[in-house]
Amino acid sequence: MDHANAKLSEEKVFKDPVHRYIHVQDQIIWDLIGTKEFQRLRRIKQLGTTYLTFHGAEHSRFSHSLGVYEIVRRIVDDVFQGRPEWNEDERLLALCAALLHDLGHGPFSHSFEKVYHTDHEQFTKQIILGDTEVHSVLHKVGADFPQKVADVIGKTYPDKLVISLISSQIDADRMDYLQRDAYFTGVSYGHFDMERILRVMRPREDQVVFKSTGMHAVEDYIMSRYQMYWQVYFHPVTRSAEVILTKILQRAKVLYQDSYHFKYYPTHFISLFEEKVSLTDYLKLDEPVILYYFQMWEEEEDAILRKLCTRFMNRNLFKYVEFDPSKQYKLLGRLEELFKEAEIDPNYYLAVDSSSDLPYDFYRPGEEEERLPIHLFMPNTELHELSRESAIVEAISGKRRTDHKLYYPQDLLLDQSKHQKTKEQILSILEKH
Repeated sequence: MDHANAKLSEEKVFKDPVHRYIHVQDQIIWDLIGTKEFQRLRRIKQLGTTYLTFHGAEHSRFSHSLGVYEIVRRIVDDVFQGRPEWNEDERLLALCAALLHDLGHGPFSHSFEKVYHTDHEQFTKQIILGDTEVHSVLHKVGADFPQKVADVIGKTYPDKLVISLISSQIDADRMDYLQRDAYFTGVSYGHFDMERILRVMRPREDQVVFKSTGMHAVEDYIMSRYQMYWQVYFHPVTRSAEVILTKILQRAKVLYQDSYHFKYYPTHFISLFEEKVSLTDYLKLDEPVILYYFQMWEEEEDAILRKLCTRFMNRNLFKYVEFDPSKQYKLLGRLEELFKEAEIDPNYYLAVDSSSDLPYDFYRPGEEEERLPIHLFMPNTELHELSRESAIVEAISGKRRTDHKLYYPQDLLLDQSKHQKTKEQILSILEKH
């Protein structure tokens, strides 16, 4: 049987709030969606702790992955089909890479990776190449097919055009998550004219380019991305929840290393604590599992772990003030001393969190995260880099915006039943900043 070209006897459709319908005609895609590794993504939220800020943000990496697949399907089946620059043989590869690009994400990915030094991209690769249902499905296409999918996701595949569909400054991944995240958070910022962008897309040897007549739709997309990062992804309340989550994970790890006797033994965390995470252990981790432990740890003897878990589960988040680490590092040292005097551990109750984003950049050789620019296809067939033609994009090109906040437990400082003077001093310092 030719698995690469096998079609379903009848097209399957998923009803989707963003793309209306997601169409599946290929047997391999349908089989991949049914694997246990892909179904696990239903149990991992796309936006981590953002649901504590925007209550509608409960959507999963499963729905996002289907959305990215659908955008790539529309590009390769409608926009690129019949164009000489597009190799039709890469169609199924592009679809599988789009569907599986987030397969290795763990629960509350950002915090987990920071504390336990995991890497979701490495786990994506391991799932695709390891002893998994996903690997078995991909292997049906050809013995080398799983490696090809891993190479596209890892950005090492020879055909750069295929890579650019899911990994570039304007790709199917970003186009789906901006719209999907805007829809579920209820904000208006992430909306842009994707239909127009798809209409003006053109394949080139190493990347997608855009007809110059569609420049304003591309501008709109860049600005949507910029606004979503600052209004949603870097929202200070979400970051407060992220800080507490990170502190819980750190505290649990420290306690384990100190041979603390847990009331509720953290079986699922042991390989994380020891930083020897097998693929089997990793795939057992999802957000319901993590939240189960947090709920159990609300009854632990250790006061820090217990209280942090109670804060997270009941959304009793830290307050914040603006903070500039380059100018106020002495102030931070002073606050740490005062927190210790007030018997509030600054390692867990005082944190500086920084967010940084570069909304668009052109190619700067040798710099960190070299970015392929977005090119416009001009009427005279020349390619012009986007910021040369767009005053709006030029204004934000290469400009990294960074924001720092200092997080602290206001309720503990307002409780002045003991250490009243010290706590008043801390509040006075914080209120001035």
